[in-house]
Amino acid sequence: MKFEILHVDNHLLVVHKPACMPIVPDSSEDESLLDLAKAWVKHEYDKPGEVYLGVVHRLDRPVSGVVVFARTSKGASRLSASWQKHDVQKTYVARSKGRLPSGAPRSGEWRMWLTKDHKRNIVRAGKTSKAKLAITKWRVMSEDKEGTSLELEPLTGRPHQLRVACAKAGLVLLGDLKYGADAPLPDRSIGLHASSLEFPHPTLRERQRFCAEDPDWLPR
Repeated sequence: MKFEILHVDNHLLVVHKPACMPIVPDSSEDESLLDLAKAWVKHEYDKPGEVYLGVVHRLDRPVSGVVVFARTSKGASRLSASWQKHDVQKTYVARSKGRLPSGAPRSGEWRMWLTKDHKRNIVRAGKTSKAKLAITKWRVMSEDKEGTSLELEPLTGRPHQLRVACAKAGLVLLGDLKYGADAPLPDRSIGLHASSLEFPHPTLRERQRFCAEDPDWLPR
């Protein structure tokens, strides 16, 4: 699988992650985005030895979209601080075969308590002693006889937050077998894509916004 370079400078490498590629090496031993990005930097800049790239955030394996790596330790530290301070705007697009009832709101904010079962790698909604609050802004972009297209903005960063929120709203994402989809997508991806990412540049102190082209499953 190939990935697209969206931006590169002394402190950042921003890429478009393909669906179904892990960001970091895992037990599958499949090639990771981190490995490919390091190989690209090494070749592009003819760097000797080990290439440094700091992992600042992650996307679930079946999700495509914008990912930023830090090219320096200073960049990694400052980007991580931006994530911790919630000074990052993440926008996703999503697609579901489900449709909301006539007359129901077409935008709003989902708030729910989520608990992750680490052994099964699944997240459940409901307030428990270990649950964490998840907040998502959402709006319907379009509806047709085939389903619903959504724009999602997570205000918190909980595991599987958007997938669970959509499923609880009756809008199970395409191909998301883990949360109720009736069939996989051909490439085993799901109908969720990190379309844009905005954050303060670690040294310029200017806000930067990067976008990734919409996937084929999103109606034009």
